[in-house]
Amino acid sequence: MSYESPPPPRHRVPGWLGRNRLGVAVGAAAVLVITAGGVYLGNGAAQPEASNAANALEYPSSPAGQPAAPGVAVSISATPSAATTPSAGATPSTAAAPKVPATGWIPVDRATWKAQADAYRALKTDPVPSGVGNLPEFRADCQYSHRLPDDPIVAPGLPGASHMHSFVGNKAVDANTVAGDLTKFTATSCKPVQDHSAYWVPTLYDNATGKPVETTGFRVYYRSLAKNSTGQMPMPNGLRMISGDARKKKPTPRGATGQFYCAFYGPGDLDGIARSTNGNWPICGGDATLHFMMQFPDCWDGKHLDSPNHKDHVAYGSGNSCPTSHPVRIPAITFDIQYPAKGTPAGYYLSSDKEGKSASSMHGDAFVMWDVDTMNKRTKNCVQGRRTCDNYGYQK
Repeated sequence: MSYESPPPPRHRVPGWLGRNRLGVAVGAAAVLVITAGGVYLGNGAAQPEASNAANALEYPSSPAGQPAAPGVAVSISATPSAATTPSAGATPSTAAAPKVPATGWIPVDRATWKAQADAYRALKTDPVPSGVGNLPEFRADCQYSHRLPDDPIVAPGLPGASHMHSFVGNKAVDANTVAGDLTKFTATSCKPVQDHSAYWVPTLYDNATGKPVETTGFRVYYRSLAKNSTGQMPMPNGLRMISGDARKKKPTPRGATGQFYCAFYGPGDLDGIARSTNGNWPICGGDATLHFMMQFPDCWDGKHLDSPNHKDHVAYGSGNSCPTSHPVRIPAITFDIQYPAKGTPAGYYLSSDKEGKSASSMHGDAFVMWDVDTMNKRTKNCVQGRRTCDNYGYQK
């Protein structure tokens, strides 16, 4: 399956950085665009892979008997799986036997999606207070929750089968998590609390000490990448997808696509004032710290909550349109991640590439689950209405 090339990410300065001059070093194509509403980045992001090979070598095979083709009926139970509580405040399941989460082509519940879509279309846009910006987005601000060698999207039902992941959002997530768990165990490290989703990335480690470096700020934007919001729809609950490639092992020298960058107050070098000894990691000057930003697709096929490679059911739009194979325009998730690290000569490594110690294997997973009314209202007011919203609604 072919994909349209993803549009340049349009990135506004994160709230925790105030009025930073922020950008991502992505090679010669990178450009900072300063508008009345904020600072944006343009770059040529890499296309998602459309092959099952994207995950074939990363984790063990999916459990036998799971569907792997469109049209196969898969039951998405709302009954939580048996799971070990990964953090304080999360409540474990008491089911007698673990349920193996479904994988492959997972169809959306058509009645549930129709009810959400009908409610969304009938929803009126709230009056817009004066002074609200025109960036079509809403967001969730999250903190680090827990760390596990699990991946309920790529290696469902296989605890310990993954490299280490750092989770934010829903605090009860592990390898056995199914959609129903996210609605029952709703303790979250995100604001607003109506966002029950789980988000995760490979754990970052300090190469000199081998100790993990966990995020101190993890903003999840839901936004429009197009110039208009014609046909805009909300996200269906249970949608899961991946951005990036955990198997990529290419160096990330100064100016490379997909590197970590330095975010700071005032002027400075996004690539850092120096590089690690292996050249893969920036060393930040002044008050700058390491950041990473990644963009997810904004078009959905309208039929499946997941696919065998966790990418084929979604696609990147082009201009103001989605491909005919993925006609439903959904908000584009963007991860904007802040780390409490400035960089060192020894550099860092990701759990997905301990040997190569580059940043190219950086990737992200999103398992979407919101209070439906909140998702609908935010999408209607902020994305379709093309107004800037924060965690709680219009940003004044």
